[in-house]
Amino acid sequence: MADNQEVVTEYLDFLDDELRENLYHRRVQHLIDENGQRLLVCIDDLRNYLPRRCAQLLYNFIEEEVAFKKALKIFVTKLNENYGNKYEVFFVGFYGAFGGNHVTPRTLRCKFIGRLVCLEGVVSRMSNVENVLVKSVHYCPATKQMHEHRHADYTSPNYAFTANTSSIRYPTRDDDGNLLETEFGLSVFKDRQTVTIQESVDKIPAGLARYVDVLVEDDLVDTFKSGDRIMIVGAYRSFLPPTGSIFFETNVVANNIIVKNANFSVDKTDITLCRNLVAEKKDTIFDLLADSIAPSVYGHAPVKKAIVCLLLGGVETTLPNKTRLRGNINMLLIGDTSVAKSQFLR
Repeated sequence: MADNQEVVTEYLDFLDDELRENLYHRRVQHLIDENGQRLLVCIDDLRNYLPRRCAQLLYNFIEEEVAFKKALKIFVTKLNENYGNKYEVFFVGFYGAFGGNHVTPRTLRCKFIGRLVCLEGVVSRMSNVENVLVKSVHYCPATKQMHEHRHADYTSPNYAFTANTSSIRYPTRDDDGNLLETEFGLSVFKDRQTVTIQESVDKIPAGLARYVDVLVEDDLVDTFKSGDRIMIVGAYRSFLPPTGSIFFETNVVANNIIVKNANFSVDKTDITLCRNLVAEKKDTIFDLLADSIAPSVYGHAPVKKAIVCLLLGGVETTLPNKTRLRGNINMLLIGDTSVAKSQFLR
């Protein structure tokens, strides 16, 4: 990697484009106006203006991201000094065409470790949001002094290359052995969530679906829900295994999240057509809808009718004793292999 200050200068020149397209200058100003902390950058724009830096971002992301975030903080401070000092770090999220780095849980391999990847799939499981300590502040009653201690884990930039990172302890005494009291109000935390991404149903070949665990942090947590089709842009990281093991665990640390759910719009013409269909097929509408589920699969009428009920839902009811019966309908689909379960899900 080139001299770090030289790289930061290149990214600063990319962001300060007021005399060129004035795209990212306006985006950073909008970031300040909206009290944001993450700037979205199109990888194609970077490829056109700084092709060498773009290549480094894709194949040596961890070091490059540090330089880019440093440049962003400098530029934000230049536009608004008070806002630049408000946050210790500003984030950069990427989107666009990632070429060979666009992967699925099935195609994610060890050659992508350290790279910026775009992982596409379906959210199958989400953990609760956890609070992770970034910087702890301590007060020593004996010396009446304040102490700061920074904490790092496997999402920190240099974790994969530092053998002692995982063993950093939480301080309870200073260097002279005096007791320390934690000032929780001055300590800094970040949100973290673990998300499991499954490959899309329509892309699963014969066999079981593949999964990948993704770490989502800060402002990206809870920006989607289980079942969403998403693209996660992030760094594919490895971290140190238990002593004596040669099997490294890996995670994708999210940098940007793009939800790909289809947006459907219904106009008056659609409503009229639906009403006409109901009036014409009043007695057989349920069978007609069921036959429209996976029409290439013969039979399985009860399964298809159950899927129609699942898709349409029921009616929420509140009983006289205030008991609420929800309108959502769930179903459990069980069967041997090769009986068209995946076709029904598609």
